[in-house]
Parts: sequence; structure tokens; C-alpha cells
Amino acid sequence: MLTYAALEGHVAAREHQFRRWGLERGERIGLAVGDPLTFAAWFLAAMTAGLWVAPLDPSSTQHVAAVLERGRALHLSAIVSEHEAPSAPSSFRWHHIDVDEFDADEDAELRGGAEAGGVVLSSSGTTGTPKVIPLSTLQVLSTARLIARHHRLDESDRGFNPLPLWHINAEVVGLLATLVAGASLVVDERFHRTEFWRLMEEFEVTWINAVPAIISRLATPSDHEVAPRRVRFVRSASAPLAPALFERFEAAWGLPILQTYGMTEAASQICATPVDGARKAGSVGIAVGVEVRVVAHGDRVAAGVVGDVEIKGSTVITSYESADYDDRFSHDGWLKTGDLGYLDDDAYLFLVGRDDDVINRGGEKIHPLEVELILAEVGGVQSVAVVASPDDVFGQVPVAFIQPDDESVLTSLTELAAIVERVRRCSFDALAKAQRPTFVKIVRALPVHATGKIRRSLLRQGDDVTIVYEERL
Repeated sequence: MLTYAALEGHVAAREHQFRRWGLERGERIGLAVGDPLTFAAWFLAAMTAGLWVAPLDPSSTQHVAAVLERGRALHLSAIVSEHEAPSAPSSFRWHHIDVDEFDADEDAELRGGAEAGGVVLSSSGTTGTPKVIPLSTLQVLSTARLIARHHRLDESDRGFNPLPLWHINAEVVGLLATLVAGASLVVDERFHRTEFWRLMEEFEVTWINAVPAIISRLATPSDHEVAPRRVRFVRSASAPLAPALFERFEAAWGLPILQTYGMTEAASQICATPVDGARKAGSVGIAVGVEVRVVAHGDRVAAGVVGDVEIKGSTVITSYESADYDDRFSHDGWLKTGDLGYLDDDAYLFLVGRDDDVINRGGEKIHPLEVELILAEVGGVQSVAVVASPDDVFGQVPVAFIQPDDESVLTSLTELAAIVERVRRCSFDALAKAQRPTFVKIVRALPVHATGKIRRSLLRQGDDVTIVYEERL
């Protein structure tokens, strides 16, 4: 456990270490550390020192190669890592740290770098060129304050964050929003279902930073489980939450789910459900501190009409560092998110999918999310992803990948066939003909990112996916 005073000492020690290493304000460093407390201290120290910090995934099986590739894309000058320096020569200064040596320096002075530095991240684009996204310290702190204010966090709150701290959500929503609110935070390296609610009670947690995959695991109570009374809400982010799962969780536990929507380019949060406002199944809430509009061919559309979601605001980037993405920004500063959705009469945003996930079946446009939300209600289904498959007649057709909610059925052809039959009946009862999957493929596990977002490209390519049963509908 770290108090604020102790954390300040740890941060000061690491800022002093940056000086000893000769790192200057404005330089870019990578941070590849798995332990949450160690990561937090180095991350905060880098921002305090006026550095640009690039959080890197420390868990990759090809860690060194992945880090070096990401470092070149982000133009890093140094990498701080719990791993030893690679034997191959590189252009980075590599600083190996021991996560077991968690020292503090109570006498060191913090320089304060809010006017310099920030967080720099990258993500793969559809062209293959990584998007390099710099977010200033001012932008991430502003977003953290918006999150704390919108969720009404104060000194009495204690959050629980099982999400990876090298992801923008956990950094801003979990860590920074807690600090600007003067609250406290429980961090874990990953989510554990066993004894979950007992731990929430023991640590006196008041809110939980989650993703749909976690909510799905929690939705079915085990014997004698009780949700602690102190928990005010569960925050859901990173991926769409099926209305059926939303309703099942709230009915089981009597806890409100606050659905949210964000992206790295907006320093994490764009929309969120109000704490005391309406909670609408399928909606990601209202805009918080940014402008959100839905357009078609550049013009705003009426409430209820699906179009391209665009955003603008002081916490949103105005350009990428990398080439090939200038067309994402309009002449008056709106960023095209790549998401499709609509606003209702109360300005609540509903997402229907990604523009690059749309399936064109002989000229009919199919939004996979609309199909997934319906198939997710089928008995025995934990999660589902619908992707395009090439077809000689229609060009593309939808294919559904299903992950069962019980691993034991994976060895029973009878039970697997029963799941497919339930999917077939649901498809014919609730979906238009063009929306019905042509194939259902049951997999051991859907490929996901660390935050639970499905990696659709792997499904389309057939990479790293174990299909245990498939059948044509």
C-alpha cells in the first residue's frame, strides 16, 4: 500500500534517476514494466520530468523485437524496462530496472513538467502505417479531471483497476483520474474471477474500471456471492456491451453499469453515462468535455439516423505525427473516429460498428455489431464476432465466430451442434436474410487485445484461431 506522500517519494526518486541518465525535458522514452505499482511510479515520474513517455506492452512473447519495432516508430531515445537489454545493437539507450527495488527519495524535488512532455502512443492503421499519437500532459490531465468530475470521484472513493496500465484507459481513467480526485486506487495485474466480490469488500472498493469481457465473467453469480454495498458503479469501456449482458448484470447484482466510449486520440474518454442520469442499454452515454456529431457526406444527420461519428475538442488531437492519415481531419478540425452510430433525442450516442468492419453483401451493407448483439443473447454463447468472408456470388457474406460460455461443451459434438441450432433459429427469427451468417464457427477462444477488444483482423485472416466446430446455416 502506498500513501500519497510515499508515492511522491517514489516518483521523486525516479525523476532524479532520469536526470542521472542524462534525459532532458522533451525527450521520448519507452516504459516496458508489468508490475502496476512500479509502472505507476515511473510513468508519473516521466510526466513530472517533462518527458514524453510511451507505455509498451511488457508481456509480448517476442518482447524485445516488439519493443524495438515500436520504439523506432515512436522515435524513442531511451527505453526503461524490467527486461535485460537486447544483445542486438539498437539506437536506444536501454535502462534495465529491478522491479523488486522500489526505493523512494523523500528529499528529491519534483521539477513539474505539465508544460512539457506527455504520453505518446501508436496503433496499427488499415494502411499498415502505424498511427503515432502524441497527447500532451495538459490533455491527459484535463481528461482525467473530466472523468473524475463526471463520475463524481472524491477523497472517499476507491477504484479497482484490473486493466493493463500500459493502455490509455487504465493510465487516464484509473490512475490519473484517481490522483486528480484525491481518491485511492486498487491495482491488479489482471482480472481474477475467484473471490472477486470478497476482495472488493475487503479493499472497500466504490467503483470498478472494467470491460465487457470482465462484466460477462461476473454476470452469473456463484453460490452465496454478494456485491458490496459500497460499490457505486461499474464502468464499462473499450468494446460494445451487449444490451442483454447489460440487463443481466444489473439484474443479478443491482449495480449500475456506466457505459462509456473513448479512443486514444481523445486521451481515452469521449462519452459516458451520467452517474444519476438515464442508463440506456446499447448507448455509450453523452459527450463529456468534447463535441460529438454524426454526419453523412459531411453534413449533420437527424436524431436516430446512422452516420459517421466525429469529435472535436481540446483533449482531442488535431493531427497524427505519421503520414497517410491527414484525411481523418476535416478542414474545421473534426476528427473522423471511424465509428458508425447515431444520437437520440437526448444526445445519447449509440454505436453500430466500425466503417471498416461493414460487410458489403451484394450491395447490402451489414453492420456486424447489430448481428452480434442479437446472437449474444443465444443460450450457451459467451461472446460472438461477425466478420466478412469472400464469396463468389455476393462478394462478401457474414460469418459468425462463437465462443461458448462453458469450456466443457468444446469436447461434445452434440452440445456444439445444439449451440449452432440455437444460433440458426435466432438468425431466422430475428435477422434479415442478408444479415444471417452463412457459417457458424465455434472457437475455443476469440482473439482479443489486453482490454478485451476482439481482434477481427485475425478472424478474417484465420490466424491464431482454433476452430473446434463449424456448420453452414
